[in-house]
Amino acid sequence: MKYILYKILKYSLKPFYRLVYMPKYIGVYNIPKKGAFVMAGTHTSQMDAAMMVSTPRRVIHTLSKKELFDTPFKNWFFKNMACIPIDRKIHDEDAKKETLKCLSDGHALGIFPEGTINKEPSKGLLPFKKGAVSFAYKANCPIVPFAIIGKYKPFRKGLKVIYGEPYYVKSDNFDKETKILMDKVLSLRNGVIKND
Repeated sequence: MKYILYKILKYSLKPFYRLVYMPKYIGVYNIPKKGAFVMAGTHTSQMDAAMMVSTPRRVIHTLSKKELFDTPFKNWFFKNMACIPIDRKIHDEDAKKETLKCLSDGHALGIFPEGTINKEPSKGLLPFKKGAVSFAYKANCPIVPFAIIGKYKPFRKGLKVIYGEPYYVKSDNFDKETKILMDKVLSLRNGVIKND
């Protein structure tokens, strides 16, 4: 079975993760049950990737820096964890092709458009990169915006994950479309939830 390691780790660690951090999930019904989609949202902690993939029942593919794949074991491990290697120092065409193939095959992709951890989220979002809207437009699939709110404090409530309504990128004006995505994520982070 493909991604068996991913599924084993996800379902074995998920109860522990929920017990320790007690996250509240809002709008989970907005996550498509089938077909390709791009999940894009905030990034304030190393724990966000685990949070992002733990909620959906589906496998969420993620773009990960190529340095994580630099040994045979790590290459096997991260590829079995549905990670796609990307060289962040260049416009990595191989990574783009693999990502679009992933979406064309009907899989899901998770992206943090800020591109790095936002260490000062109280000052607002970091400028979004265009990858999320570009992939969604080229694959003709929806984007599910999300926001992770709060801090990862063991055995304390306050951590929330909010998923917004899926929507389609309407044009190849990626500057404009990235601004739309950024506004949607910011609205979720600020607690503006239209469908909850």
